[in-house]
Amino acid sequence: MSCLLMRESPMIIALNKEKTVYDGFITVLEKDFRIRISLPPDHQMKQAKLHCCWQMKRLLHGYQHILKQRLQHSTNLMAFILELRTVLEVALKSQPGCQSFSPPQYYSQLITEMEILGWDKLLFIDAEFRTLKMKAEDSAGRQHAITIKLKSKYPAEAPEFSADLPVPLIITWTSQSTLASVHSQFLINVEALSEFWSVLDEIDEQTWVLEPEKPTKADSTRRIAIVVTPLRNKLNANMHLWNPDCSVLQNMKDVLEIEFPSPTTHEKSSFSVECGICYSYRLESDIPDQVCNDPRCGQPFHQVCLYEWLRGLPTSRQSFNIVFGECPYCSKPITVKMVTGNA
Repeated sequence: MSCLLMRESPMIIALNKEKTVYDGFITVLEKDFRIRISLPPDHQMKQAKLHCCWQMKRLLHGYQHILKQRLQHSTNLMAFILELRTVLEVALKSQPGCQSFSPPQYYSQLITEMEILGWDKLLFIDAEFRTLKMKAEDSAGRQHAITIKLKSKYPAEAPEFSADLPVPLIITWTSQSTLASVHSQFLINVEALSEFWSVLDEIDEQTWVLEPEKPTKADSTRRIAIVVTPLRNKLNANMHLWNPDCSVLQNMKDVLEIEFPSPTTHEKSSFSVECGICYSYRLESDIPDQVCNDPRCGQPFHQVCLYEWLRGLPTSRQSFNIVFGECPYCSKPITVKMVTGNA
C-alpha cells in the first residue's frame, strides 16, 4: 500500500516506522490542502483520526457525516484518501464562483496567441482567462468589439462568439483556428456591413433620430423627426427621382422635397414632437404617431390621446373603426382609428 500511496499521493508521507501517522498535502482541482491522518496500531480505518488545515475544515463544513461514513467503510488508507478527494471536489465545485483551473498549456497558448495578434487588440479579459473582448477597426475608422467565451478544452472545443451586429455573426472554427483568425473573420463580417453603416451614420449625423435614442451597431432601423406636410402625394409623384447612385438620405430629400431637422439646426424646444393633448413625448412606450393633415398645423398626437379627445367631443362621429372630428389646434377635420381594446 505504501508504494501505491507514494504513486497516487506523493506529497503524503509516513512520519514513523510503524506507519501509523501520515502527513502532507492532498491536491484537488489545483488546490493544495494540508492533512494529517493518525491510525491505530492495527491500522484499522474505523479508529483513524483526520486532522486538516482550517481552509479544509471550512470547506468541509456540512460534509462531516459523509467523511465519517467514508472513513468507516474504507478498507485502507489509500481508499480513504481517494474518497476524501471525491468529497473535496464536490465541496469545491459547490462554492459560489468556484471554477476549476485549466492546465498550464491552456494559459501559455492563450498568451502566445495574444502576442501574435497584438495586446493592443485586447479590450478586456476576466480573472479566469475565459472571457475576452477584442476590438477591431474597419476601413471607415469605426470601432467594433467581439466577445469570445473560451471553453475548458480550448482550442479543441469551439468558443462562443458575440458582437453588436444587425445580422448574425459568422465565425468558422476549426482545430487550427486561433484568436488571430477569429479577429480576421470578424473584420470580414464588419466590412460587409460598411455601406449599410455609412447610410445610418449619415442619418444619425444629419437628422434628428427619435428612436432608438442611443443607437448601437446592432440597430438596423431609425425613426426620425420630419416637418409634417402632405408628403404622401410628393412621395407618389417623385418616386421616379430615386437615384441608386445617391445616398438614402439624399434620395429622401429629393423625393420628398424637404430638409430634415438635424441635431445642429433644431432644439427640442423649437421643433415640437410632443403630443398636443398630453404634452409629453412618451406615453409609456408610445411616441406621437398621429398628426394633423393640415400643413399649416401639423401637430402630432399619441393615437390613444387623439382617440379619447375626439370620442369626447359632441360633434364627433364614428364609422366602423374610424372616429371623425376636429383637430384640437386648428379645428380642421381629423380622423383616427379606434384604439385596440376600446369598444
